[in-house]
Amino acid sequence: MEKVFITGAAGFIGSNLVDRLLAGGKSVVGWDNFCTGQKKFLSGALKNPGFKLVEGDNLDLPALTRAMAGCDTVFHLAANADVRFGLEHPARDLQQNTVATFNVLEAMRANGIRRIAFSSTGSVYGETQIIPTPEDAPFPVQTSLYAASKVGCEGMISSYCEGFQFEGYIFRFVSILGERYTHGHVFDFYKQLLEHPGRLKVLGDGSQRKSYLYVQDCVTAMLHALDLGTAKTAKHGVTIYNLGAENYVLVNDSIRFICGALGLQPELEYSGGNKGWVGDNPFIFLDTQKIRATGWKTSLTIEQGIVRTLQWLQQNRWIYETRQ
Repeated sequence: MEKVFITGAAGFIGSNLVDRLLAGGKSVVGWDNFCTGQKKFLSGALKNPGFKLVEGDNLDLPALTRAMAGCDTVFHLAANADVRFGLEHPARDLQQNTVATFNVLEAMRANGIRRIAFSSTGSVYGETQIIPTPEDAPFPVQTSLYAASKVGCEGMISSYCEGFQFEGYIFRFVSILGERYTHGHVFDFYKQLLEHPGRLKVLGDGSQRKSYLYVQDCVTAMLHALDLGTAKTAKHGVTIYNLGAENYVLVNDSIRFICGALGLQPELEYSGGNKGWVGDNPFIFLDTQKIRATGWKTSLTIEQGIVRTLQWLQQNRWIYETRQ
């Protein structure tokens, strides 16, 4: 039986991946420091004899190496999720993303594990002029510390694939939506509307164009790509896939979907400008033809994903108390 190691296993995407792997008959070791992960997300998995949860930090290389022993594949999903406030703690992205990824690779090397799937970001393309953006688009100047740290992660993974014959799958995500969602614009807007239903503060001018992807579609894409095994025959041993919807929406569209589902008509207070914060990309839309050509497709539209996320938040308002 294949044994899979997942960093960030108690997180939004990680916990959904844990459930899917266990349902598929895989054995899973979940690793999380519970900085943002929720043990409640793993309540079902913890009842499964094929699952083992280990609490630990990626910056603790000896502990990480011990926990990873005996595994065959690593899904490295753990990262600093506080993208918007990167300039308030510049070292956090470097440590929790780039240095942590180096440790994951070293722990793999020590254990003879050679297959890794990595959650990168569409933000690595910066403010690209090529829209929709394909995987081979040139990297522009980086404007986000988070994205810059992910570029570093990608570089190390591809170098380990070349130097140590690893098999690497790099997934550049748009923003992910769905059950167990714990941060992002739907989370923030709903929190505001719970506190004051008559007004909504919006970062930027609402014209920002963004693409999103439902979490189950994201998990399906990753598992599908690994089943294909394309990195085995790829030059340098690494394959990169963009993951996202086939279209994009304006922030104003998201507001309309959310407020429509809630039956609210709040007064909108814009902060102005086409960016929500320093490093925000006003237009993210990825070309996903590469992964779609393999047979993968989305199951929900962006609007459906936003509404599904909102419904989950309505049913799980406890998450706001844990994310203070």
